Amino acid sequence: MPLEAGLLEILACPACHAPLKEADAELLCTSTECGLAYPVRDGIPVLLVDGARRPA
Repeated sequence: MPLEAGLLEILACPACHAPLKEADAELLCTSTECGLAYPVRDGIPVLLVDGARRPA
């Protein structure tokens, strides 16, 4: 489910404050050093560092 237009413009990674991009059911941090992936559940981004998926 795509997020509302403009929402991605104001969201940032809580760990490093880099912009996020939408991919499938996740929001991905655009920072190459951080790279965390945050889940989107029922159309709501869950921006908790403890719940983020670490980069491979």
